[in-house]
Amino acid sequence: MAPLQLTTTLLGLGLAALILLLVRRDRLYLMHGLFWVLVAALTALLGAWPGLIDHLAHIAGISYPPALLLLLASALLLLKALHTDMVNTRIERDVRRLNQRLALLEAGLASPCVPTSADTSTTP
Repeated sequence: MAPLQLTTTLLGLGLAALILLLVRRDRLYLMHGLFWVLVAALTALLGAWPGLIDHLAHIAGISYPPALLLLLASALLLLKALHTDMVNTRIERDVRRLNQRLALLEAGLASPCVPTSADTSTTP
């Protein structure tokens, strides 16, 4: 195995081990960890078999195989950024709604209690 192949394979395996450690220590959400483990596995796979990207580029009709790799990496990062923005938007929306509910609860606690007719009636 060539030094570059060995380096790329070890980089992918090391990245996968780091991601699993982060998930285990609860520093990385499981679903995000699965995505990054997949990226690390693909890195290790392409490091171990560099001819695979050449074969895929030939099938796709791309004459310069590293261009396919860069295209796929760019598309993957754009999809990850889009997904991250969607998750952040949902979290911000939920936080805003929680703040509104908290404000309503605090306003309800701060206002003086006005007895209702049910509270003033006496039962024998």
